[in-house]
Amino acid sequence: MITLSDSAKEQLDGYFADKEKSPIRVFLAGGCCGPKLSLALDEAKDDDETFEAGGYTLLAEKSLLAASGAISIDMTEYGFSVDSENSLGGGGSCGSGGCGSGGGCGGGESGGSCCC
Repeated sequence: MITLSDSAKEQLDGYFADKEKSPIRVFLAGGCCGPKLSLALDEAKDDDETFEAGGYTLLAEKSLLAASGAISIDMTEYGFSVDSENSLGGGGSCGSGGCGSGGGCGGGESGGSCCC
């Protein structure tokens, strides 16, 4: 299950105000602090689970969902926060100004554009 907070929906509504809505993929990305859940615009694939929340289509690979448990998408002052019910590894410490704190998005695992 993937849930979308009201504040995350509001941010997405602003982003898509003048664009056609695209499906949003939750995926496991590597980073300086270890693996973390991230978002990207993408299309559904055969091994995906699809969820509807707040008028948006949310996608994740079935194997990721099996490992992560429930996933929640929220907003923080730094951008989108994607959290899972189960730990997915990592656990490193980034410190202040670490990667992923409000930086730009170049693309997801399948080349999609990030919507953060």
